[in-house]
Amino acid sequence: QVQLEESGGGFVQAGGSLRLSCVASGRTFNIEHMGWFRQAPGKEREFVAGISWSGDSTYYANFVKGRFTITRDSAVNTEYLQMDSLKPEDTAVYYCAASRLTGTLKTSMEYDYWGRGTQVTVSS
Repeated sequence: QVQLEESGGGFVQAGGSLRLSCVASGRTFNIEHMGWFRQAPGKEREFVAGISWSGDSTYYANFVKGRFTITRDSAVNTEYLQMDSLKPEDTAVYYCAASRLTGTLKTSMEYDYWGRGTQVTVSS
């Protein structure tokens, strides 16, 4: 099994920044890919950003391109989501996810492991 634990959420004003972290532990040798999703109240969970385990491939949802940056530090099995120029519509619970698959993974079904989520609230 793989355990994922997010941190770094909080309350920020529009235009501000936050950095989310996700530490992976357990049988991490199975992981090929990691990502971030988010879910706002009353909405479906949606893909935000993804990164290969090696860190050399990244991709983003259109609505965060140029504002969010996904990275990972293999030495500490941690992925990050740097969120800049935050907007009120970015308010959601953000989830870290890990997958045993490779490729461009943008759906929840393609991920095997999930964190519990961290709340991000952006005020106008």
